[in-house]
Amino acid sequence: MKDSRFSRAEFLGLTSLLAGSTLFPNRSEAAPDGGTPSLRTTKSPGLAGVPAANANAAAPKPGSPALSPAGYEQLRKACTASLPVSSTSDDGAEYVRIGEWMQRQKLSSDSYGNGDFVQAFEKKLADLLGFEDACFMPTGTMAQLIALRIYADSSNVRTVGVHPSSHHVLHEDDAYSVLHQLRAVNLGPWTRPLLAEDVAKSPDTLGSVSVELPVRWLGGQLQTWEQLQELKRTCRDKKVKLHMDGARLWESQPFYGRSYADLCKGFDSVYVSFYKMVGGIGGAMLVGSRDFIKESRVWRHRHGGNLFHLAPLVASAAMRFDAALASIPGYVKRAKAITTLIAADSRVTVLPQPVQTNMFHVFLRGSPQAYVKQRDRIAREDRVWVAGGFGQTRVPGVVSTELQVSEGLQDISDADAARAFLRLLEAA
Repeated sequence: MKDSRFSRAEFLGLTSLLAGSTLFPNRSEAAPDGGTPSLRTTKSPGLAGVPAANANAAAPKPGSPALSPAGYEQLRKACTASLPVSSTSDDGAEYVRIGEWMQRQKLSSDSYGNGDFVQAFEKKLADLLGFEDACFMPTGTMAQLIALRIYADSSNVRTVGVHPSSHHVLHEDDAYSVLHQLRAVNLGPWTRPLLAEDVAKSPDTLGSVSVELPVRWLGGQLQTWEQLQELKRTCRDKKVKLHMDGARLWESQPFYGRSYADLCKGFDSVYVSFYKMVGGIGGAMLVGSRDFIKESRVWRHRHGGNLFHLAPLVASAAMRFDAALASIPGYVKRAKAITTLIAADSRVTVLPQPVQTNMFHVFLRGSPQAYVKQRDRIAREDRVWVAGGFGQTRVPGVVSTELQVSEGLQDISDADAARAFLRLLEAA
């Protein structure tokens, strides 16, 4: 694969074009081959989205001044319910909660990751995911680059098989190639998750394969259990290291109905996020064999990731972790109910349908500006934040948005959430 350096505008244009090729095959079938949405979502815990342009996030009425960033935030925070995931807190209250929680637990801080509390949390995650050891990382980007670099050095093969929408390719400013001299090889089409046949048919010799579970840019789509097992077997037979980009692994478990350890079995390493869905202020975990994690700690130091104190980041995740995971099956159940209600309107397409996690994408006919104006109207009148932003696809007159059911909907019924969202169609 020839390395491509997409600007954000080019990336959005590309995803829009691919979306348009499969959009609206018919009204009862919402892009069954996984048409790709074009999104401009506000980046917040739970969403690793492309930042929305200010003009898109707060489009003004014709002839009126644009809503200021402060006005936009004030309007969003005044809502009592939210379909997109929103940030936990930005007023300092979260940091107070972290400190108070650590005091109640009688926890002491660490020194460069060395401390009973940090190491106990690492062991908890290693056990949960079925691995020998784990290493807390400041960011998921760092965690995954380290995994891929270790595999490249051990095999002396610097090619990495990825899905075309991989975070490595689209969201890291080519860090894999600039920092580690790796080469990304696109496996399979954009329109579905990566499968065993994509690895088996690759004309390139692969040192490792990185698989995202679920695929964010496909609305949270997943392989079937049988497809996932076949992918693991194929990589093992070809002696290719298999890494999981598990940024949203937590949301995948209800689809498979199996333990996290069962999901991860057969992967050589897994990364998980603590700000997506868990709601922490940051941080990630990389899990693998004992020797792999030992080497990962060396690479964390080389990457500048040995923060003097990791405990605040770890505490932010640890104090929310168990409750967050326990809530996810309910969120997925609600996502199925809400999308069924939304998709009943023939003017709306939900991807995927039925949903597989608590994340999904919605396609609407109209203009981003009109929908932003109507979103703000709904926020003022109904106190429901129904979307973060709307991306223009390459299909004339079709826009898309990304939604994710979470604690933001705890004070509203499924019917009222769907009703509020469908009020967007008043702008069409």
